[in-house]
Amino acid sequence: MSRNRNLTFVVLSRAAAQRPHKSTTGADPLNNRANPRSDEAAVSAEKERQRKYNDGDGISNLQLEDLVGLIQNTEKNILLLNQARLQAMEHADKILKEKEALQRKINILETRLSETNAQHKLSSEGNVSDSPLLLEFDVLKEDNILLKEDIEFFKTKLIEIAETEEGIFKLEKERALLDASLRELESRFIAAQANMMKLGPRDAWWEKVEKLEDLLETTANQVEHAAVILDHNHDLQDRLDNLEASLQAANISKFSCSLVDLLQQKVKLVEDRFQACNSEMHSQIELYEHSIVEFHDTLSKLIEESEKRSLENFTGNMPSELWSKISLLIDGWLLEKKIAYNDASMLREMVRKRDSRLREAYLSYRGTENRDVMDSFLKMALPGTSSGLHIAHIAAEMAPVAKVGGLADVISGLGKALQKKGHLVEIILPKYDCMQVDQVSNLKVLDVLVQSYFEGNMFNNKIWTGTVEGLPVYFIEPQHPAMFFSRAQYYGEHDDFKRFAYFSRAALELLYQSGKKVDIIHCHDWQTAFVAPLYWDVYANLGFNSARICFTCHNFEYQGTAPARDLAWCGLDVEHLDRPDRMRDNSHGRINAVKGAIVYSNIVTTVSPTYALEVRSEGGRGLQDTLKVHSRKFLGILNGIDTDTWNPSTDRYLKVQYNAKDLQGKAANKAALREQLNLASAYPSQPLVGCITRLVAQKGVHLIRHAIYKTAELGGQFVLLGSSPVPEIQREFEGIADHFQNNNNIRLILKYDDALSHCIYAASDMFIVPSIFEPCGLTQMIAMRYGSVPIVRKTGGLNDSVFDFDDETIPMEVRNGFTFVKADEQGLSSAMERAFNCYTRKPEVWKQLVQKDMTIDFSWDTSASQYEDIYQKAVARARAVA
Repeated sequence: MSRNRNLTFVVLSRAAAQRPHKSTTGADPLNNRANPRSDEAAVSAEKERQRKYNDGDGISNLQLEDLVGLIQNTEKNILLLNQARLQAMEHADKILKEKEALQRKINILETRLSETNAQHKLSSEGNVSDSPLLLEFDVLKEDNILLKEDIEFFKTKLIEIAETEEGIFKLEKERALLDASLRELESRFIAAQANMMKLGPRDAWWEKVEKLEDLLETTANQVEHAAVILDHNHDLQDRLDNLEASLQAANISKFSCSLVDLLQQKVKLVEDRFQACNSEMHSQIELYEHSIVEFHDTLSKLIEESEKRSLENFTGNMPSELWSKISLLIDGWLLEKKIAYNDASMLREMVRKRDSRLREAYLSYRGTENRDVMDSFLKMALPGTSSGLHIAHIAAEMAPVAKVGGLADVISGLGKALQKKGHLVEIILPKYDCMQVDQVSNLKVLDVLVQSYFEGNMFNNKIWTGTVEGLPVYFIEPQHPAMFFSRAQYYGEHDDFKRFAYFSRAALELLYQSGKKVDIIHCHDWQTAFVAPLYWDVYANLGFNSARICFTCHNFEYQGTAPARDLAWCGLDVEHLDRPDRMRDNSHGRINAVKGAIVYSNIVTTVSPTYALEVRSEGGRGLQDTLKVHSRKFLGILNGIDTDTWNPSTDRYLKVQYNAKDLQGKAANKAALREQLNLASAYPSQPLVGCITRLVAQKGVHLIRHAIYKTAELGGQFVLLGSSPVPEIQREFEGIADHFQNNNNIRLILKYDDALSHCIYAASDMFIVPSIFEPCGLTQMIAMRYGSVPIVRKTGGLNDSVFDFDDETIPMEVRNGFTFVKADEQGLSSAMERAFNCYTRKPEVWKQLVQKDMTIDFSWDTSASQYEDIYQKAVARARAVA
């Protein structure tokens, strides 16, 4: 089934080197220790809509996956039945044509008979006395009489064929009823799932199951009725046999023998065609019946399993959520030293391969002591290897649990996409005191403290685990007196360099002590750029060297610079790294964390191809020469968006859900937003311009301001959602908001509101993104997903995702918005005027543009495939060297 099909059962699914060197006096004492075995810990988290679910319900979800397969098989059988019906109709048409041909030949025979009678009459009137001639006429008369009887017989058979055709039409009606029943079955099934997802009482769930069984029984009865109709047509074969026998027994004159032979051939052809059609129809009906039986049996098994486990609620966790829980459980046992390293490695391999024995054992021992689950796991044989990669992301953000900007969306979106491709993906985050803990499923602290080096001492770290959107996540809580991540905010502290240097060291220590053979360690932005030099200068020297390092810089504006001496805090050798070819900043003589990651990583990426070109020149903010030196390992990969979260056909925040084929819902959301924000609604077609952004210089605040006034001038409406960390900018836009306070066409909401952002995307006709520079940008992709046409400046990822509607040098099929080049008011005004002109004067063209934008695939699948490719190449090179 296609990716856009509503029957995707989303609810069912609401279920991844070596440079040793000496240290300074503040260096890590671990540099000289042996390579110990340790633990593997996992942390994962889940969306708000899944956090309420119990982890013991995975078996129900997995059984329901089988139901999905059966429904799909049933649909295929219905399609085959349709094809058989069409063939039957074609055969019926051919029979009708043959009937007409036979009728014409009958008419010819009747004409000849009339002529023969006339000749006989003339002969009688002429007193012909030649007796042999009279005898011949008598014989001919008798033959003609017999032939006429045969013709009447043929007419009867043709009537029977017409009745057969009628039967085929009846069968088609029955098939249509079956098809309608199947659709009703799907609808009821989805409704039942929706009710189950609401965590209703067990009795209500049983009622839904019983209704589903009743519907199955009704459908099966209809199939049996259709089979009876087919059986009624079986006697056509006997009738045709009788016809053939009658023709052979008839005493027919020589001149009509060829005609009779021809008629016999036609009858045989009709017989063969009907038999083939009849056989195929029966075959398809049997397949359908078999699918219904299988569906019923599987449902019965589901009911039995539910009874066996005495489930109080149905949660419908996604399969990835279940495996993430198992992975975290195994890692927790290892870190807590409850199981051996070799056993943990084998169990991890089973998790990678999605071994059903682990799943069954985990669910069977739900609610019992962990010891029982552990004993069951350890008894299993674990042969074979997995082709999937073990990928660990180390980052400062992850949506929705700790979100500041686009980095958070990348971590969750890319992680889920790689997980779907069969890789073991894990995320390591700081445990902020201000993070959204309600977005974490099964958050718990492990009974172990991981020690890490910092400022010449060893500090304990509490390790928390949980799942976020189906991904296993580790949260590191430092037991450091500075309370690095208990500051009620993510960034903006005076000691951010120290905070995240500590976190980078602790994250690597967690991986090292867990004894994992990680394939890829992917670190993001300057906050975790320390990982690359730490890995190669410290941990590779301890034998932890199985991984290859990938570093992604999401914005080269922020590079993490500090005095060189500050590197010693986390155990790095200052003298070794404070060099122009390593970590010394190219402009200021300080240490540059991003530069160190570029030099020490095996793979370096940024978030769009155009931005990758821009940062090799002035866009690199001083690192352009370093990027040129390391250009062979540097590339740009355009980010994607989470198409599960950003989907107008399923978005729970919208007044009315809609899709590209039905845009009435978009108009309804526009009306709802106008009512919510007290905007004028006298003219429903009045264009609405949206803008959702952080109000910082990068986003082109002077152009956003101009867009507000330009929209008012063009007779449109404007809604801005966003705030600024810069007090001067925040005050400026507060003044603009006051100026338009009594204008019912302009609204500025100077804060961030996630639910409102969904509504603005859905309601807007156009969307403004006038950035001075934009590494990737996600808002223009989300806007198009919701049918809001983007108006953007050609820079970075905007240039890679939006193509001007009036640019005749590019194919029409890829033109999806309005662009301008210079970051000035004239360029923006021109783009807005062209967009307004198209909207008001060419409504049909605008509608087609909206529909085209909504069907563009901005999912993470393509981007994840590119990351997968570069990961595998790096791992292959490493193995070749080894």
